[in-house]
Amino acid sequence: MSDYLADQAETRFVDGPAGERFAYRRFGKGGAIPLVLCMRLRGTIDHWDPAFLDLLAAEREVIVFDNRAVNLSTGPAPAGIDDMADGAEQFIRALGLTTVDLLGWSMGGIVAQGVALRAPGLVRRLIVAGSSAGGVPDLPAPPPKVNEVLSHAVNGDEDFLYLFFGESERARAAGLASLRRLETRLTDAAVSPATYRAQLTAIATFAGYWHRQDELTLPVLVANGAHDVMIDSYATYAMSRRLPDAKAVLYSDAGHGFLFQHPEDFAAEISRFLT
Repeated sequence: MSDYLADQAETRFVDGPAGERFAYRRFGKGGAIPLVLCMRLRGTIDHWDPAFLDLLAAEREVIVFDNRAVNLSTGPAPAGIDDMADGAEQFIRALGLTTVDLLGWSMGGIVAQGVALRAPGLVRRLIVAGSSAGGVPDLPAPPPKVNEVLSHAVNGDEDFLYLFFGESERARAAGLASLRRLETRLTDAAVSPATYRAQLTAIATFAGYWHRQDELTLPVLVANGAHDVMIDSYATYAMSRRLPDAKAVLYSDAGHGFLFQHPEDFAAEISRFLT
């Protein structure tokens, strides 16, 4: 039995306005504005590192969820990023929440921006981790190996270590430790092939929110690992220059999964930012 609070949290369900059903977990210290987390490409409610979640939950209530057509949630597979943002907004409103803080990782970081743009009164503060605005000029493309790894029907340890963590022994050790922590929940969790294809199409056809960064006037924390092979960390720097009220954090020895490689430090950054 895991000692992590995140692993012990029960899975709940709430119905959305279009007849979809959202799966979610809600746990942690109440009283503050809840922190809602938006997941990455091909990720589910079970792909959040419980060590990271527990650190966040020590300070505030944390809510993780599966968006429409992902894993335990129902509804149509999203046709675009705006559809994912609509799903996230409708989930939050289905819980009866009127103000939240929002954290999005990778694709979830783009989705979180979409929520803040479409419902500015709903989101108080925004955290964009290992992500991009979409449409960032001169953003370096991912290495060819990224698409090769993403095409694998099932990703193993070496795939995740390449995509999410640095090449040093210390980074690989932290990555393996994170992967082992995920195993308590990861039994049947999966994104269906149809939903995964829809996510890939949504990303490929997304024009980006780069031209709308000046509309994100709320405080924004942008962060990444300096050696992210999936979304080059230049996007984090570029967003910090374009956003009206932003702070940027980069980890020199990390990649896309920096938040799981440095959970204590990044959770502390988040706590300072939100309080």
